[in-house]
Amino acid sequence: MQNKNIRHLIMLPYALWIILFVIAPILLVVYYSFFDIHGNFSLTNYKNFFTATYLQMIVNSFWYAFLITVISLLVAYPTAYILTRTKHKQLWLLLIIVPSWINLLLKAYAFIGIFGTHGAANQFLEWIGIGSRQLLFTDFSFVFVAVYIFIPFMILPIFNALDKLNPSLLYAASDLGASKWTTFRRVIFPLTLDGVKSGCQVVFIPALSLFMLTRLIAGNRVITLGTAIEQQFLVTQNWGMGATIAVFLIISMVGFMALTSIRRRGV
Repeated sequence: MQNKNIRHLIMLPYALWIILFVIAPILLVVYYSFFDIHGNFSLTNYKNFFTATYLQMIVNSFWYAFLITVISLLVAYPTAYILTRTKHKQLWLLLIIVPSWINLLLKAYAFIGIFGTHGAANQFLEWIGIGSRQLLFTDFSFVFVAVYIFIPFMILPIFNALDKLNPSLLYAASDLGASKWTTFRRVIFPLTLDGVKSGCQVVFIPALSLFMLTRLIAGNRVITLGTAIEQQFLVTQNWGMGATIAVFLIISMVGFMALTSIRRRGV
């Protein structure tokens, strides 16, 4: 009985944190979503949300989040695989993670300089004979910078999953005549799928609501729901519409987490 009371006391700060900084803000956002720009209780925001303009933003948001996640995965998986087989792998992993400690705004401004008209990227293109190109304020620059920012968060869970993989399973597959591709497809990838799912979650969810990079790197050429929320709260001062968009994002994020958390039967 005493141990149970101690456990409840230990859980109390955690429960208070969840209530005050997770549940309460979500309830507040849902509450504000039912008020129009004049402060009247209304369902107008939800009616306006399902129009062509916002549906296009939904498509854009999911497309860019999907693209960023897929590219990050395609780069992160082989990188993590190579890291697990190198000497001093923890040091190399640390060097990959260190850039994520730098402020996002500083990294965004650094890439503005790199992709600018007289930046390092254009200087390189001129040096190899291609000539200067408009790199900044394009879809390419937006996706490139987003992948650069999120890729350490994709590498880390995949690295952990690969590092915990029992080598005897690979030896057994080889002894049974399996090719390297078959071993990867039937042994390595299924056993590291949880790491892939975790990586996809920590990349897709924040990528879905990006707004800073859409302004600084994409120059507002890329319009997402995150950009729309910022616009509604800070420019038009329509908190109700901004909250409505946020509610949809929250539902989408919870749905994606539930979808990627489903375990296969027999695993």
